[in-house]
Amino acid sequence: MCCECDCECRPLGWLIGLPFAVLSILISIVGVVIWIVGLLLSCICPCCLCVTIVVELALELIKAPLHVIRWFTSQIPC
Repeated sequence: MCCECDCECRPLGWLIGLPFAVLSILISIVGVVIWIVGLLLSCICPCCLCVTIVVELALELIKAPLHVIRWFTSQIPC
């Protein structure tokens, strides 16, 4: 049975996704380290394109916990 309201509050999906969000927080910490090192390298050599790509990848790693929680909450109906 589904909820009558179209709210985005899905506590069951949030609780199920919480352990995976904790793991993705660890991945985002790695992303922060890569991002800081990448920024320092891009300041030293701004012509290096691969450093810019690594920094963009690190930003996606930093956003990983939000993506995981949103995915899990969208999978559970209510």
